[in-house]
Amino acid sequence: MKCGKWEQGIAFGSLIVCLASMIVVLTVSPEETVSRAERRRLAEKPELSWESLIDKSFMDDAEKYLLDHFPFRDGLRRIKAYFAYDVLRQKENNDIYVVQNHAAKLEYPLNESSVERLAERMRWLRQQYFPEQNAWYAIVPDKNYFLAEKNGYPSMDYERMIRLLSQELAKGAEFGYIDIISDLAIDDYYHTDTHWRQERILDVAHHIADALGVGGSLNFSKGYDTGFIEHTIADFYGVYYGQAALPMEPDTIVYLTDEVTDTAVVWSLEENLLSGGEAGKVRLPGEAGAIVKPVYQLEKLEDGKSLDKYDVFAGGASSLQIITSPDAVADRRLIIFRDSYASSLVPLLLGAYSEITLIDLRYIDSARVGEYVDFADADILFLYNTSIVNHAEMLK
Repeated sequence: MKCGKWEQGIAFGSLIVCLASMIVVLTVSPEETVSRAERRRLAEKPELSWESLIDKSFMDDAEKYLLDHFPFRDGLRRIKAYFAYDVLRQKENNDIYVVQNHAAKLEYPLNESSVERLAERMRWLRQQYFPEQNAWYAIVPDKNYFLAEKNGYPSMDYERMIRLLSQELAKGAEFGYIDIISDLAIDDYYHTDTHWRQERILDVAHHIADALGVGGSLNFSKGYDTGFIEHTIADFYGVYYGQAALPMEPDTIVYLTDEVTDTAVVWSLEENLLSGGEAGKVRLPGEAGAIVKPVYQLEKLEDGKSLDKYDVFAGGASSLQIITSPDAVADRRLIIFRDSYASSLVPLLLGAYSEITLIDLRYIDSARVGEYVDFADADILFLYNTSIVNHAEMLK
């Protein structure tokens, strides 16, 4: 049946009203610069110029801006998530699923070539920088290890991952394996985020310290009567909260302090790179003017530079950090090749090491590490979560 002219007019008029309403809402609503739910900065309003029209960048940027600032965007994302779960009966949305009140992101299948790539990189680093020293590695399981298979979701073969990595590393000098997986359970992780909870990994810290031979120097016992003071940060919405687009209760971050963590300081490469006429030079730790910060950087909660409250742990992502601990029991050094999980673990090890160096190869090339790090007489640890092992191409 064909629509009459009056029906077409109503449809066209409705469309105009909708478009006009959205323009009004966009105009009168305060412009947000970040999406707290998605933990990212929103696209800025593009500048119209003759050049941007010619190269079509204005239209591309305008589309991104409109998508980011679409009225009621978060509500519509939530409706879409409900539709996917409750109507289409999908078990996940945007690869995020929620079970046992935990959100997790699907990670499968096992990428064996990535495991081999990681092993090759570890062997190269050892041969290049510390061929005669002992070196250890530990793997942090992602939340799928505890949730995926038993709840009917596809899961990696984690045993195969660990076995393959061990076999590949055996092709070079020996690496010691520290099995911390058995120390962990799903409740040791935040509900809305990928990371583990610092107050729940004291046994992990002791296991690693014992393997490295410094367990007796830690400033807490293997039990949970540790002498640490607990501090809380409320309303932590982790990385999976926004991706799932479902209502979840926020987590609470608990961070632990004592006399050792209170006196320790963090030096980071990015904050000490000189600009201007001395571009490329670095203020090294201990030099005049070198910038150091506390182990727990609460300024990250207020300065607008971080969208992730987890960044309070050692300042978050950095290519290279050196943490000095003047109140450590022993004058020992530890070097960790790491990802973000190490940020909350390292403060627990400061009682045993006067200096801990953190190297994140996602942000610095392996060949440049030797320009800044002295490996002599240091303990060496590789600490990666299974998602990094399965995507080692991101390591430089």
